[in-house]
Amino acid sequence: MNRFVSLCLIVVALVASSVQGFAPSSLGGISGGSNFVVSQRSRVAQPVARSNSKSSLQMGSQAKFGIFSPAVYGAKIALGNDKLNKIRGKAISLHSQYIGEFCQWAGAYHLRTRLIKKAKTNGDILGFLV
Repeated sequence: MNRFVSLCLIVVALVASSVQGFAPSSLGGISGGSNFVVSQRSRVAQPVARSNSKSSLQMGSQAKFGIFSPAVYGAKIALGNDKLNKIRGKAISLHSQYIGEFCQWAGAYHLRTRLIKKAKTNGDILGFLV
């Protein structure tokens, strides 16, 4: 058994040593670079087409679909929209309160609003706000 494990480790080491994903090559340009080519093309901002119609006006923000979005949709079906919003509001309130208590404990109460905004952004990315 030990001989088999040793043989497997040697094979893995040989395979890993032959892979040169981050090794310098002649393809990288001036500084050598690596095999992972990154486009260095300058990007030109395209003018945004604007219309005067009211249909293009978006009043609210569109929440992102994240990893927790299916659970939120399931809760919306199971609990209903009103009950879900009530629970969501209570959770946001408690979270904001804990952020405030942490900032006060850490002596950084001036960062409270920034941290609450960051929590909202992270909640949107994770899919809690769908």
